[in-house]
Amino acid sequence: MAERDTSRDIDQAASEWTARLDRGPLSPEQAAAHRAWLDSDPRAKGAMLRAQALSMMSESAQALGDDFDPATFAQPRLPRFSRRQALAWTGAAAAAASLAALGVTSAAAGTVVSTERGEIRLVPLKDGSTVLLNTDSRIRVRYDKDQRVVVLLKGEAYFSAARDEKRPFVVEVNGRRLRTTQAGFRVRKLDEAPVDLLVNLGRVDVSAAPLIGSAKIIAVTSNTRLSLSDPAHISTERPLSIPPQIVTRELAWREGKLAFEGQTLGEAAAQFARYSDTHIQIRDAELAREPVTGLFAANDPVGFSRAIARVFDARLEHGSDTVVLTRPNAAQTAAQ
Repeated sequence: MAERDTSRDIDQAASEWTARLDRGPLSPEQAAAHRAWLDSDPRAKGAMLRAQALSMMSESAQALGDDFDPATFAQPRLPRFSRRQALAWTGAAAAAASLAALGVTSAAAGTVVSTERGEIRLVPLKDGSTVLLNTDSRIRVRYDKDQRVVVLLKGEAYFSAARDEKRPFVVEVNGRRLRTTQAGFRVRKLDEAPVDLLVNLGRVDVSAAPLIGSAKIIAVTSNTRLSLSDPAHISTERPLSIPPQIVTRELAWREGKLAFEGQTLGEAAAQFARYSDTHIQIRDAELAREPVTGLFAANDPVGFSRAIARVFDARLEHGSDTVVLTRPNAAQTAAQ
């Protein structure tokens, strides 16, 4: 009985196949061997996607010069924002200048900051806190002597709240108040989906807005997420502890990346649609259900689709604003 390859063996083979593909088209014999290897183990396709994603990022990074190190692109790096770092970088005057340069708008209810599709924007606040806005997002900032309030109007944001025992940092979203004295946490508000809170540093206390009348407070601590339902159902909500590696994957967008670990190709295509006007269409229901693993540039749906086409033996057609993936001889059913 043949000994089963280890995960390291499979990753090494994937790297070697990626290098061969980068050198040029495979011969018919090599292509057959590559297909046989992909079908030999359920881990092979995921390893191939990871290797190709790393190769694409490495090629882009080499333009930075001779000091390029591909190993630094193997995992998403998570920036840590401390109060001292933020103050050293901005100061109150620099923060105000940065906001002006970003083209934000001011109103009596506070200062509004937004991003367009594909943009990721760091917003320094005057107390040393920062907000990192993801694609197509909008916030309103309102500070006074008693509290620091940021309203998430839409999209996704990562908040790094600097410590201030006298003035709590509050995020308001959909009739809920997320309160902390110091924490790092992500809040996501997308159409037709529950608001999602993910805390990776510190503690955030979740309550209903004062007008709702509920006095219940839910404490959400590091490496914990909470799906926020209607405020009237706050009594049924329960925080969920998640492994650190999933936290890392969820926050990969802060580095302009999308990280997948077993999500379907259809789900991955929906994620890319948030970051680019070029949409991925999958006209084969079976292909749309294939699991995807790897780290990819969020603004490169074409590069992602090329990797998918190679690994899953699919055909790629690139239009002006679409990338269509199909399988040869597959029924052309529009499974959007």
